[in-house]
Amino acid sequence: RKRQKAGGETESAECYRSPFRKPLAALTNRPQCLDSTQHEAFIRSILSKPFKVPIPNYKGPLGLRALGIKRAGLRSPLHDPFEEGALVLYEPPVLSAHDQLKIDKDKAPVHVVVDPVLSRVLRPHQREGVKFLWDCVTSRRIPGSHGCIMADEMGLGKTLQCITLMWTLLRQSPDCKPEIEKAVVVSPSSLVRNWYNEVEKWLGGRIQPLAIDGGSKEEIDRKLVGFMNQRGLRVPSPILIISYETFRLHAEVLQKGSVGLVICDEGHRLKNSENQTYQALNSLNTPRRVLISGTPIQNDLLEYFSLVHFVNSGILGTAQEFKRHFEMPILKGRDADASEAERHKGEERLKELISIVNRCLIRRTSDILSKYLPVKIEQVVCCRLTPLQAELYKNFLKQAKPVEELKEGKISVSSLSSITSLKKLCNHPALIHDKCVEEEEGFMGALDLFPAGYSTKSVEPQLSGKMLVLDYILAVTKSTSSDKVVLVSNYTQTLDLFEKLCRSRRYLYVRLDGTMSIKKRAKIVERFNNPSSPEFIFMLSSKAGGCGLNLIGANRLVMFDPDWNPANDEQAMARVWRDGQKKMCYIYRLLSTGTIEEKIFQRQTHKKALSSCVVDEEQDVERHFSLGELKELFTLNETTTSDTHDKIKCRRCVNGHQVRPPPDGSDCTSDVSQWHHCADKRGLQDSVLRAAWDAAVTFTFHHHSHEEQRGIP
Repeated sequence: RKRQKAGGETESAECYRSPFRKPLAALTNRPQCLDSTQHEAFIRSILSKPFKVPIPNYKGPLGLRALGIKRAGLRSPLHDPFEEGALVLYEPPVLSAHDQLKIDKDKAPVHVVVDPVLSRVLRPHQREGVKFLWDCVTSRRIPGSHGCIMADEMGLGKTLQCITLMWTLLRQSPDCKPEIEKAVVVSPSSLVRNWYNEVEKWLGGRIQPLAIDGGSKEEIDRKLVGFMNQRGLRVPSPILIISYETFRLHAEVLQKGSVGLVICDEGHRLKNSENQTYQALNSLNTPRRVLISGTPIQNDLLEYFSLVHFVNSGILGTAQEFKRHFEMPILKGRDADASEAERHKGEERLKELISIVNRCLIRRTSDILSKYLPVKIEQVVCCRLTPLQAELYKNFLKQAKPVEELKEGKISVSSLSSITSLKKLCNHPALIHDKCVEEEEGFMGALDLFPAGYSTKSVEPQLSGKMLVLDYILAVTKSTSSDKVVLVSNYTQTLDLFEKLCRSRRYLYVRLDGTMSIKKRAKIVERFNNPSSPEFIFMLSSKAGGCGLNLIGANRLVMFDPDWNPANDEQAMARVWRDGQKKMCYIYRLLSTGTIEEKIFQRQTHKKALSSCVVDEEQDVERHFSLGELKELFTLNETTTSDTHDKIKCRRCVNGHQVRPPPDGSDCTSDVSQWHHCADKRGLQDSVLRAAWDAAVTFTFHHHSHEEQRGIP
């Protein structure tokens, strides 16, 4: 349509419709439907977006690998081998560029790296130990053999090293898969819970071990069957912790399958290859065997052979071959009466034995701890018998005549009761009072020697030289310091006397012996180690729990009586000088002067000389005691201040007093027991022991743990 403009011109009409405005749709009764092509396109746009990790600032891998699909490219180690402080157990061989082109990427070996959670806390000697263990159990040190002996002395962290080994084997290998599926830890019953706690402590819930420390036979069998039936790369409970006793009783269940690794804690229990425990463990289907023992030699070399044979069968031949080729020449050469030819032959065989065994045995001494722990002073305290003890002792030797039972320096079965009676008499006359009442052999008329009105209900420390010294040590310690004390004895009857003494002096105490359940042991140890706990004394039966316990709440330990086996004493004495100890430690080993106790101590010296010679490789160990001198067991020397000091012919001392340097300019000959100093009252540095001197002490030897490291004169 046109319209007229002013002036007579015409203009055509135009529509000014907005381009953004849609035309109105025609009204219909049909429902409106979405375009299917548009909907499909919209859904595809949602699904095509890559997955985004819902973590702020996440810069890791985007997880493009679908489940069940193998990752392409080179295999990689579980942990970074080039990270600072990484402990690399295996490094694949370096390949040239040409070899890298030819190698099958799916079969290329990878680094084996210890989990950084553990490698950060390992000390240098422990890192070395883990590498040694891994090389042994993977047959890299001795082809065809998969066992080793961890023979570090007490307190060096053998448990942590073995936990590191287990965790590494369970998670990785050069073949980019776990080396083993399952591991079994066998330990004394008192340490089962301790092992469980250590795994929890160091791995922090990354693994769930199965610890069996009690229950009915059916319940234990059910748990063991469940453990053995586990299969696959990630086993729910890959570590079984079990006691020697339980293992022996349920060995049939464990022998039906196979396990990747077995670790035997306090492995010197396997020194006799004829006992049932040894046979049960030896029949376990596992090539990898680790034996932990801080004291691998205890009595003789044949026991040492049993331990080596258990972990690596055949490397020392049969028992008969070992005895003929190694044991007899070495022992003949060590005897004080040996000829020059026998000594030379013994040394040659010893070197040969060491060269073989060192391939599967690692041994570090507690001197390493000097860098991390406070000073330890170990003292052998000779205590004179009281007049009552001396008379009872002489009467027994006259009546029982035990010396006639000894033949060729060996102890016959009929002599054992005499030895026990004399050892108990040295502890306190109260321990043999019942025998005096019943007038048993050796104690006829002995009841008349006791004071009038004597009763065993009270302890009466003045009747025993060692008990008198102990009473002084406890009283001075309690009144002058905040130190706690561990009392150790081989006899529960002696622990009963300790209890009576503590009650009479009003000392708070706890007691651990064979009657206490495993769970309760762990609780009282934890309570005693708490600095705020009021208990002053921890009484310990060396036979029940001397091994593996950590009693760092105390820093003084009294070994009240010696054991024939030096390993038992060494184990018990290592309870306080351990990781976590903050105070200077004092170890007191009490011996009755001139009695059978000194002879036992001398015999320990002979055994420790053998151990240091074979295990510690000390070449200049003195040959102090002839085996024939054991015939003197049943004698009493009332004139000496120390029978042991007389026998070692110490050149430091003149008229019973130590001089420096020795008169002939040489060193003291008591290297074998490592007593650096001999001392009378004037030479004592320990104020507690000095206070007890006038009571009954006649002589002391002492050894300072840090002399060389800290320059103490």
